[in-house]
Amino acid sequence: QVHLVESGGGSVQPGESLRLSCVASGFSLGTYTMGWFRQAPGKEREMISCISKWDETTVYADSVKGRFTISRDNAKNTVYLQMNSLKPEDTAVYHCTADSIMSVGSLCAINYGMDYEGQGTLVTVSS
Repeated sequence: QVHLVESGGGSVQPGESLRLSCVASGFSLGTYTMGWFRQAPGKEREMISCISKWDETTVYADSVKGRFTISRDNAKNTVYLQMNSLKPEDTAVYHCTADSIMSVGSLCAINYGMDYEGQGTLVTVSS
């Protein structure tokens, strides 16, 4: 059975950092394009970052570019999201997602229809 389980969320003040992890089970993460999306209360999903399964090419939404870094450790079947300089507008539930077919650019261009997605971890940024 396939699972994606996120962890690392929490409550922080503006300017602080968090590192999210997403552990995959039931499939080999190394053969999937991976991504992170977030959903704030009352708002649509927003894809924020993706990483290629081939060459670790990364894509970022403008809203997080320069502050967030996606990475993967295929040996640990885990994808990470390092989030620095957090802002109140980053408050959301963060989900990881995986797709076996889509390229990194295609995955980061959609909000639905990926092969797998996790239940999410809550990030709250507030002073």
